Amino acid sequence: MDKLERKDIIEKVSTLLKEIPSSMDIVKKGGNRDRRFDYLATHMVDKAIEKDALIISENRQGIAILFETSKNDDNIWKDLWAQLKLVANVTGVKNALEILKTQKYIKNQRPQEGKYLYCWFWGILKDYRGADTQVGKEMKDVFFRTSHDTGLELYAETRGRTNAIVYQRVGFELFHEWDHPSGDTMYFLKYDPKNSRNKRP
Repeated sequence: MDKLERKDIIEKVSTLLKEIPSSMDIVKKGGNRDRRFDYLATHMVDKAIEKDALIISENRQGIAILFETSKNDDNIWKDLWAQLKLVANVTGVKNALEILKTQKYIKNQRPQEGKYLYCWFWGILKDYRGADTQVGKEMKDVFFRTSHDTGLELYAETRGRTNAIVYQRVGFELFHEWDHPSGDTMYFLKYDPKNSRNKRP
């Protein structure tokens, strides 16, 4: 990926992050908030490139980050320097402490043994959403093909009820709901390739 392409993806992810409740919570308010969103987007995109986890739709208007991971990958020391820089440049200390609490609960809902796929981010630019566009279907098919190819369950969370309904409509199963400290409901979803009703796209 060249520098211009990377810059374009980071700009799009930064735009999309401003619509997501979880990222709105973690990005410290006040000052140059746009710069904080850009820093967070850069961190996410670079991590996705490093882990070969970046998925981009054919028309480049849909972007997702899909990791193959496990509980053992959650090593606090492994990314400590990056995390400290995120605290300084994105969240602030107070937000960081709240994030640690909620992340512990969220991670405990995922498999405690073995590998699984985790959809860390999925966004589609506003003009390309809706039933009459193919971007969502195209990306969903990539997720599910990866799940079938690897034989691994796929996990995702959302704090948007509409998003949760869309996830379920395309094949995810809602397995848990949580009253998030923000006052929202968080929906936990998974896709199981071994379920007989889930056919490989």
